[in-house]
Amino acid sequence: MRTVVVCGNPKAASRTLAAAVTTAGLLAQGPVDQVVDVTTLGPGLLGWGDPTVQQAVADVASADLLVVASPTFKATYSGLLKLFLDQFAGGGGLRGVTAVPLMLGAGPAHAMAPDLLLKPVLAELGAAVPAPGLYLLDREAEARGADTPALAAYVERWGATVRATASAGPQVRTAAKPSA
Repeated sequence: MRTVVVCGNPKAASRTLAAAVTTAGLLAQGPVDQVVDVTTLGPGLLGWGDPTVQQAVADVASADLLVVASPTFKATYSGLLKLFLDQFAGGGGLRGVTAVPLMLGAGPAHAMAPDLLLKPVLAELGAAVPAPGLYLLDREAEARGADTPALAAYVERWGATVRATASAGPQVRTAAKPSA
């Protein structure tokens, strides 16, 4: 299973990125194959056709399991992540990919943000999102190195479902390609 992480935190090598990598590894029960720290893509995100951004989009679209992570900014995901997600074709840019929305925040008031805001965007792009989004508290992720009780409970409850859906991904992508 090809496992990829996308992190939309404007700070490189962030706590959000660490939490996403930990989450992806636990869900996949193996290593993360690729990390896209969106902040490293720079100004190429502001237009269309940048080769580095196009390669990142292609790499993400080839994932079986994708963890998409953002800090909670103004009660939603970051604008940086939005710029990256806008590079994908609507309805099919993530077809065959199983996605898990992950957001970190300062308090429980925004705990529904992954489900209310990030999950619908991933589904609109064609990803299968078979489990609820995951919300982690910043202070817990910082204190425990992202391996929090909330993450452990999420993996226990949803890990098998996510893995089973992700395992079906390559067949879905192959079946979705038009025949010649």
